[in-house]
Order: sequence, then structure tokens, then C-alpha cells
Amino acid sequence: MTDLTIRSATSDDVHALLDFWTSAAEGTSISDDEAGVGRLVALDPEAVIIAERNGRMVGTVIAGWDGWRCHLYRLAVDPDSRCQGIGGALLEAAERRFAALGGRRGDAMVLEHNELGQHAWRAAGYAPEPQWRRWTKPLV
Repeated sequence: MTDLTIRSATSDDVHALLDFWTSAAEGTSISDDEAGVGRLVALDPEAVIIAERNGRMVGTVIAGWDGWRCHLYRLAVDPDSRCQGIGGALLEAAERRFAALGGRRGDAMVLEHNELGQHAWRAAGYAPEPQWRRWTKPLV
């Protein structure tokens, strides 16, 4: 995978990220719009990690750090580029970021029906914690 580049997002990537997630990610959330992603990139551009091959986006992960916990979102790999180590390379970059910031455990948001995603997370050493259930409330 010497032709794979891993980098942080810039404000110029916001629209491309949203387009990429439409084809490569499973599901959407309330903050999946230009304003939400733009705020994230402006606040912490290193949290949005992009994999590129030949200048084309082929994978992403969001490695959010709140000063206490390490949160992983939007691990997505282009469907035509899967099973080539891209997801693993993205997670390695996210885990290095977390370790450098003092993080001790990463947690991932994985949809219950996303069997492909669950397989990828398990292969990377992550496991579900069945005693937890995420509770949410839209603020808008």
C-alpha cells in the first residue's frame, strides 16, 4: 500500500467527505451536512482522517478526542477499494492520534445492522459492550 496517503482533512474537503459518505458509509446522522462537518474540521481538523490513493479519497475515519475519551466514527472505505488494508491503516492513524493525546481506549459507533462494519471492527480488535445502549436527543 505504498501508494496510500493518510492525511488530516481541510476545509476544502467538507463537500467531498459528504459525497464520499453517501456512497461508502452506512447510514447518516443529524450532523451529516456541510455546517456540521465544517464545524468539526474547523474545530479539530486532525480528527478527520482521510485515506487517498492517486489523489482520490478511498477511506475516512473520524477520531474524536474530547480530552477524556476517544470516539471513532465514519470508518468508511470505498466499496471498490475494500479488503486492501485501508480501514486498518485509518484505524492505526486514529489510534496513534489517541495515544499521542493520552487516550487509553477507543470506542466506535457501529450500526447494529451493519454486518460488514461489525466484521471490520472485530478484525481490528474492537468488541461490542452489550451492557451499554446509546441514548440520544436531537438539540435542534
